[in-house]
Amino acid sequence: MKKIILLSLLSVLSIGCTVKKSSIASSDLSTYMNTITPNELKTHLYIVASDEMEGRDTGSKGQKLAGEYLISQYKNNKIPFPKGAKSYYQKIPAAYLNARNNENLPDSENIWAFIEGSEKPNEIIVISAHYDHVGITDGKIYNGADDDGSGTVALLEIAQAFEQAKKEGHGSKRSILFLHMTGEEHGLHGSRYYTENPLFPLTNTITDINIDMIGRRDEAHANSNNYVYLIGSDYLSTDLYNICEAANKNYVHLNLDYKYNDRNDPNRFYYRSDHYNFAKNGIPSVFFFNGVHADYHKSTDKVEKIEFDALAKRAQLAFATAWELANRENRPVVDKSGR
Repeated sequence: MKKIILLSLLSVLSIGCTVKKSSIASSDLSTYMNTITPNELKTHLYIVASDEMEGRDTGSKGQKLAGEYLISQYKNNKIPFPKGAKSYYQKIPAAYLNARNNENLPDSENIWAFIEGSEKPNEIIVISAHYDHVGITDGKIYNGADDDGSGTVALLEIAQAFEQAKKEGHGSKRSILFLHMTGEEHGLHGSRYYTENPLFPLTNTITDINIDMIGRRDEAHANSNNYVYLIGSDYLSTDLYNICEAANKNYVHLNLDYKYNDRNDPNRFYYRSDHYNFAKNGIPSVFFFNGVHADYHKSTDKVEKIEFDALAKRAQLAFATAWELANRENRPVVDKSGR
């Protein structure tokens, strides 16, 4: 009888400890997620999408200025460039950028930063956004505040949150590569170059979380910005779909819209942003998107029209999803063909 009582007490204590540990992990996630704020996003975006950046066309002076700003923020937060790299730049020659459709593009660069994991450092999560836009046309600067200034600054805030967690003893188990792509507007060139010349083996890349346009609302959601489109989360991995759903249910509470996840959707958004070059290589990928609006690819896509409360919540969801991927026991299983 004494043995039975002792075993029962040990069982209760074990359950209690498990619950406590889970609660602490949830508290940590919320603490760092909430460092992603509308005000900090606004500060970054007023610089990244300013007239000084001249629309950030691929390889342009303005895009290079934007890249310098991104690097300065990683340096300020003491987030290094990846192991095995010589700098924050992955240089892409003009010959590559012009090989398919010669648009006379100059040399350009992807920009990367890296937080090494504590337990499974060789397993990599990529969080991506393109930092190029379409430049200047007829003397008008196309600032690209939403496309994709919004995703670009989201990466800065997500990286800062992960680095703060690491400094305070809650570093992620897996490594995270923050990857700012060039050449997206000209044909997904930067992500194609990275996946053809990866710094880390694609077999060790467990997921790409791609963020492209998350600062506005579309006509279908005219009455509320409390939503985000998810595209591709279930194309390759049931696990990734479930992780996105749980992260939203537990922490952010956006309305997840899967309209554009339909394989028959005529917009074919799944094939039109940088996650696709990861997905076609069998890497589970998800695309966070607010849909198109009247200012899409126009000179009127300006910072003043960004809804920073929505931008912050969507960036927080990307962070919560990445946190779970970075710390769960197993990588997401590829159990679907992607078709």
